[in-house]
Amino acid sequence: MNKADYQVQSLARGLEIIELFDAEHRVLSTNDFAERLGVSQSSIYRIVQTLLDKNYLRKVARNAYTLGPQVVSRGFSFLAGQELVDVAAPHLMKLRDETSISCHLAVRDGLETLYIYRAQASQRLSVNIPLGTRLPCHTNAMGRILLQQLSDIELSAVYQSIQFDVYPKPHPQTLPELKHQITTERKQGFAFNRSDNATAIAAPITDYLGNIIAAINISGAEQIMDRKHQFEAAKASLLNTAKAISNEAPN
Repeated sequence: MNKADYQVQSLARGLEIIELFDAEHRVLSTNDFAERLGVSQSSIYRIVQTLLDKNYLRKVARNAYTLGPQVVSRGFSFLAGQELVDVAAPHLMKLRDETSISCHLAVRDGLETLYIYRAQASQRLSVNIPLGTRLPCHTNAMGRILLQQLSDIELSAVYQSIQFDVYPKPHPQTLPELKHQITTERKQGFAFNRSDNATAIAAPITDYLGNIIAAINISGAEQIMDRKHQFEAAKASLLNTAKAISNEAPN
């Protein structure tokens, strides 16, 4: 018997489909899968459906797929984000316990905010974003913190083809508006976002050189965060937590 005799063919095909995605191929169709694997579309139909059901693929349009949250969240928790998650987790759990408000940790992947850890609050009005969630950076507080990693020239280059008005106000509607907001938030040391009856405040996590490597937030319902003294207290706790994590962050 050779090694191929011990392989589960459908599992191998599923892994090969996942491996087809890379930085240049973020969205693929079943025809792409079939052509690049040298098989018929009908032969991989059930495999694609299984990957969808298990959230390893996500359908973005008719016959168009991208990697799902399971790939992202599990990959980051084990690989790139693991050391950072290990450092940040106890601090975020402490922040959650002190404030009774949910906290999240995210990194930037292209123009998306990628959630890699959460300390979930138990209260009924808590805001909890699942691990592996991806959101456009310019539409959320942590994302705009993460965009501070980019220079003005880099921002112009990566956002030149983005249609801002697809996302309603209060999200920035133009590139100059986004740049102004990022500049303001960089100066004040935090960003905040109000949407869908919730408020989020975000702060940067930096390495020993002061470079932003991640962001954390504290995110709660308006009923909790809308009072000025609660907002200020939550912000102060968040900034102290961000500083503590940055002091321990991996180089």
